[in-house]
Amino acid sequence: MIISFNGDEGSGKSTIAEKVAKVLGYPRYYMGQIFRDMAKKRGMTLVEYLKLGEVDPNIDKEVDDHLLQLAEESNDFIIESRTAWHLIPQSLKIYLKVDEKEGAKRIFKQLQKNNSRNEDRKIDSLEDVLASNRKRKETDDLRYKKYYGIDIRNSKNYDFFLDTTKLTREEVFKQVITYIKKHKS
Repeated sequence: MIISFNGDEGSGKSTIAEKVAKVLGYPRYYMGQIFRDMAKKRGMTLVEYLKLGEVDPNIDKEVDDHLLQLAEESNDFIIESRTAWHLIPQSLKIYLKVDEKEGAKRIFKQLQKNNSRNEDRKIDSLEDVLASNRKRKETDDLRYKKYYGIDIRNSKNYDFFLDTTKLTREEVFKQVITYIKKHKS
């Protein structure tokens, strides 16, 4: 079973996807890392590569081709991606939502522990995280509407849509894994 995760910044999608992958024994692919690897191949930072992607649809095409190749090679994996639900329609599509302020709090707390994902964003405060998340949401929404004609946040595009704002990680995981196990063939 291919399981695609999408979600708001700070919703817990990476944490939950990683935990689900461990429990199911599936490999987990994270598009953020794939973007980082592709940026590195071009001698660019992630931020530079993402900015290029805002004006050059070939960037997304490279990533899409990689994603489609993964789906051809395996039937059992976890993918975190803005577009996997669209490109791999047979996947079990999960979206984790969070209030933007709660999402920013979670990210800021994580950045204080481990700043390695702060690439070039110069995020030093909760307000910086909130502003960065809003900007990312705006550019992502426009980008995927422009290139694919899709609304990546529309609950109708997903099999399972969960608001994690008031839930603990364990509560989110329990609901997600229960849903997956009910639908696992």
